[in-house]
Amino acid sequence: MSDTICIINGSVYDPANNIAGEIRTLYVRDGRMVDAVSEPARTLDAQGMVIMPGGVDIHCHIAGPKVNLARKLQPEDHRRDPHPGTIFTRSGSGGVVPSTFATGYRYATLGYTTAMEAAVTPIGARHTLEELHDTPIIDKGFYILLGNNIYLQQLLKEGRKEEFHHAVGWWINSTKSFTTKLVNPGGDEPWKGRRNSNVSDLDEKNEVFGITPREIISAFIDVADAYGFPHPPHVHCNNLGHSGNVRTTLETMKTAGDRRLHLAHIQFHSYSGEPGQNPGSAARDIIDYVNAHPNITCDVGQVMFGKSTIMTADAPLAYMLRGIKKAKWINADTECESGCGILPFSYQEKIYVHALQWAIGLELFLMSQDPWRVILSTDHPNGGSFQSYPKLIRLLMDREFRRQEIAKVNKRAIGKTVLPDLDREYNLNEIAIITRAGPARALGLTNKGHLGAGADADITVYDENPDRELMFSAPRYVIKSGNLIIDNHEFCADFSGRTLHIAPAYDESIVPSVRTFFESYYSIEFDNYAVDDSYLHEHEVIPLSRAAT
Repeated sequence: MSDTICIINGSVYDPANNIAGEIRTLYVRDGRMVDAVSEPARTLDAQGMVIMPGGVDIHCHIAGPKVNLARKLQPEDHRRDPHPGTIFTRSGSGGVVPSTFATGYRYATLGYTTAMEAAVTPIGARHTLEELHDTPIIDKGFYILLGNNIYLQQLLKEGRKEEFHHAVGWWINSTKSFTTKLVNPGGDEPWKGRRNSNVSDLDEKNEVFGITPREIISAFIDVADAYGFPHPPHVHCNNLGHSGNVRTTLETMKTAGDRRLHLAHIQFHSYSGEPGQNPGSAARDIIDYVNAHPNITCDVGQVMFGKSTIMTADAPLAYMLRGIKKAKWINADTECESGCGILPFSYQEKIYVHALQWAIGLELFLMSQDPWRVILSTDHPNGGSFQSYPKLIRLLMDREFRRQEIAKVNKRAIGKTVLPDLDREYNLNEIAIITRAGPARALGLTNKGHLGAGADADITVYDENPDRELMFSAPRYVIKSGNLIIDNHEFCADFSGRTLHIAPAYDESIVPSVRTFFESYYSIEFDNYAVDDSYLHEHEVIPLSRAAT
């Protein structure tokens, strides 16, 4: 049962409702924001504090088979960082890839109440749903990997676009996912078939199906638009991490035309130079295009110095990185659906490429003209842990602190950027946009990211502090769906959040064709593949913006 709460005297930042630092009284009843309450309410006095909607992480890796593999790969990381239980919370393990319990609690202790797992194979959806159910406090959903699905590529090769449309709808329904995810589209099968083969150009036909990445991307954009998905295809571009990949990134955005498209961890796709040589910064070229095209949203994928874990469906990338970082690693083929690579990693401020990546991410943030569309992320745990968000916020808000940090890193790398010349400092309203209102809007979550009447009562209250890293590290109060979870910095309750997913309609006539493919190529029975509704537990179906056509 959620609480009836009245929050008084706080400085409210609610960009979706054009409120920036106003002293307001907020009311919560039955898990929603309301204009007033008549019954007695618990009162929280937020004088001297900052109130924002609960944080929304649009891109992270927190559940599913690949995340579990990454946990198993690093037992030493967990031994060094146990997460103690309390009378309200369960114990877990931390590290760069925390356990399910620790993930939910640690997001809450930053003021985050929603997080979206960014890459799940369809065959791993059942596992993912169970782990998300095991992740407390936060609401969550996941994007389903379809960009290298063999059956779907076969349909495109044969020009069966209507069947492709309905097959995507069937896969979304069968996995209870939120949108489609494309990773190195068209690149996995050539690489699996011939060592070190890949596609490097958007118009290069892969040698297995004879279709191009551009054709794959465009087809998925068409489906998302036709169905009215709340969030467009979530694209990890080809050539991630390679010098000169700015060309591929720009062509990917141009493929969308004026249609909606989201680019994941765009920092990793913003490099100038030539393949095989050290990269330079192409942040200006990328952000100029994003600034000029309101149909494009992106999350930055900021690199933060220290430990990380490379965790990707881009199998060729993982194989390349294992030659750079001489350490334990995993590469796996996920049946007919995707590749997978996992590699413990560490970003070091004196290494040229690492310092350049760090600087490019900050350039993208600081040159963005529309914070609603350039969203905060570290591509957790690829660019760094989500627990580094408070330090990233300080880098954006505190120019002097940023200069001190710039002085510590590889000077040759910084010389390839314009970062030292960027004096911009984000204000609290802009931070509320890139961490809350912006990602909620990009996801089509109309009940999140704001504090207007009818919104989910997901609220974070921070002590005002000039040290923004300290401020955003420890909220005074966190309210989730009307339930007070953190009171005076301490957990006072536990909560099980909802799974967010969509349910587009599709023509059932596609099912026999999919079944025939399964029976020929999959290792499981077709009837055991689709996820039963019983795996959803607490959930919410997010409406489509229009009916399928």
